[in-house]
Amino acid sequence: MTFSQIPPETRPVLIVSGFVLAILVLGTAYTLATAGTAPLLMPGYLLQQLQTGAFLGIVAAGMMMVILLGHIDLSVPWTMTAAAMVATAVGGPWAIPAGVAVWLAAGLFNGLSVAVLRIPPMIFTLGVDSVLRGLMVTQTGGFAPQDRATGTMRLLAAGKVADVPAAIFVWLAVSVAIAVLLRRTAFGREIYATGTSEAAAYLAGIRTRRVIVGAFAASGLCAALAGVLLAGYSARAYQGMATPFLLPAIAAVVIGGTRILGGQGRYAGTFAGVVLIVLLNSVLSIMQMPEPGRQVIYGSFILCMLLVHGRSARFPS
Repeated sequence: MTFSQIPPETRPVLIVSGFVLAILVLGTAYTLATAGTAPLLMPGYLLQQLQTGAFLGIVAAGMMMVILLGHIDLSVPWTMTAAAMVATAVGGPWAIPAGVAVWLAAGLFNGLSVAVLRIPPMIFTLGVDSVLRGLMVTQTGGFAPQDRATGTMRLLAAGKVADVPAAIFVWLAVSVAIAVLLRRTAFGREIYATGTSEAAAYLAGIRTRRVIVGAFAASGLCAALAGVLLAGYSARAYQGMATPFLLPAIAAVVIGGTRILGGQGRYAGTFAGVVLIVLLNSVLSIMQMPEPGRQVIYGSFILCMLLVHGRSARFPS
């Protein structure tokens, strides 16, 4: 079977998987040449990297739901931070439910405004992000919160099950849920139809407003869950803790083959995109690449994939 005979939706998964192998080979060669060790081949090191990557993976899963509609959710950073701060402030058995409930204020609000009021999501979600930031700064008085994560939050984010980080199992559970939702349910098929053409989906009888609200709610829910877990991993919440997750989450989704204009993409590609970003970040850390350089690389990935998708949209194969 030639590459052209492979189904178009499967090609991005194979391409990203090839890049993952390339990064493993090149990263291993670099570390062997400079330090005489190969941490990328050590299971313990890889599990540690995937543990920190689990938070990004959960965020990217929710972001994919929105991008499949041709929209974007820029409120993710402070949805995560607000969820973390609320969870640590509430404490006790209600910490996680209270933190995850932030998605009701962010995800549903975003979805209703985009679906009903037809406000451009890029502008509105950015505004929601600013509102959440202001609310959290007001709550803390501008100081670092003194509240600590609960034992359950610590267990889910930093604990281990049979020597495997528990955060990886949470990420896998979210991955299975999103994959089944998109491929095995009517709501998933409605997301693809709405992302392909909202007008045609509406004329076909799909309640497109409900689909948009549901996708943004899923994005907010995943962001809130990731924020709670990140607070558990760090043992506390702090301002700006989720800022580094927005661009890599978008990059993972786009690199994984999800069409930025909506209607096309597989979760397997997003999962592979997250693994690629995690390994790339690991190699850049080993190389002591400064943060601005990493942002340039993430942005370059997004721009390249946008060019590829734009070309395929004009000249379909």
